[in-house]
Amino acid sequence: MSIEKKIAVVIPSFRVRNHILNVISKIGPEVNKIYVIDDCCPEQSGDFVESNCKDERVKVIRHIENQGVGGAVMSGYQAAIDDGMDVIVKVDGDDQMEPHLIPNFTAPILAGEADYTKGNRFFDLEEITAMPKLRLFGNSVLSLMTKLSSGYWDLFDPTNGFTAIHRDVAKHLPFKKISRRYFFETDILFRLNTLRAVVADIPMDAKYGDEVSNLKISKIIGEFLAKHTRNFFKRIFYNYYLRDMSIASFELPLGILLFLFGTTYGVYSWAHGLSTGIATTSGTVMLASLPIILGTQLILAFVAYDISALPTKVLHKKMAQFKIMKKEANSAQTN
Repeated sequence: MSIEKKIAVVIPSFRVRNHILNVISKIGPEVNKIYVIDDCCPEQSGDFVESNCKDERVKVIRHIENQGVGGAVMSGYQAAIDDGMDVIVKVDGDDQMEPHLIPNFTAPILAGEADYTKGNRFFDLEEITAMPKLRLFGNSVLSLMTKLSSGYWDLFDPTNGFTAIHRDVAKHLPFKKISRRYFFETDILFRLNTLRAVVADIPMDAKYGDEVSNLKISKIIGEFLAKHTRNFFKRIFYNYYLRDMSIASFELPLGILLFLFGTTYGVYSWAHGLSTGIATTSGTVMLASLPIILGTQLILAFVAYDISALPTKVLHKKMAQFKIMKKEANSAQTN
């Protein structure tokens, strides 16, 4: 006899008073708990929800200080874990997401096919024309940076906040280290990759109404670039040197060294020839170009390996199997 799984929804609430009741009303009966996180909202959205929402599933959690979307989601995750929920869905309170899609996000997790699911507004090329052109360009740039830093090369739309995660995976996330602000969605992907969790994209349509977005691509692109660069090097160190070693562990540093040597030597030889008027010999040209060619090939080989190294074994299934084995071992010792 199968045990019914409990589903929770986390809704960060900051300046979404005009939309949040409508969002809650659309959440179907498959959801057991709804956590509204009043992130020190100046509109006092927590009080507003408690006064106007009669849904018994709703629980309001208040932050004394604003912690950003990441901090709000982490508070919701912790509350859901404490209440014994199995799958935790995150939905924004600005009514850009359709709660009727929640079963689409939870199904792969409940079926043991994924640990984490996220929305993808780029799936249907006809539908993305509704997305503002500047935001479309910004999301494309952020998608490329996210692929590099997270290692999930098959994912798109990294800033999409419609997500779902299995409780056992959420419990192993470093809550205190995850970015608290707008980098949260992409930072959590990096954290999931270090756990080797399986992540899946869920198709959804782009939806834009009269809501006001607090995310300004032009203001955060520099910050995101710095954080993506940091996460990229941390991921490479964790996955290719600290936790495991493979041929790719040697391809990347050797490729970079050869490329830098060839480029440096080539520039020096060109500058020396220009200043002295002596023509560069073919041997000098080959000595500069061969390391560049070989270095480029090694770097591309590393990228190809990295793309093929996507996590494929669902983490929460492995955790469940480990718990069973541990329980059986303890039982055998007792007997």
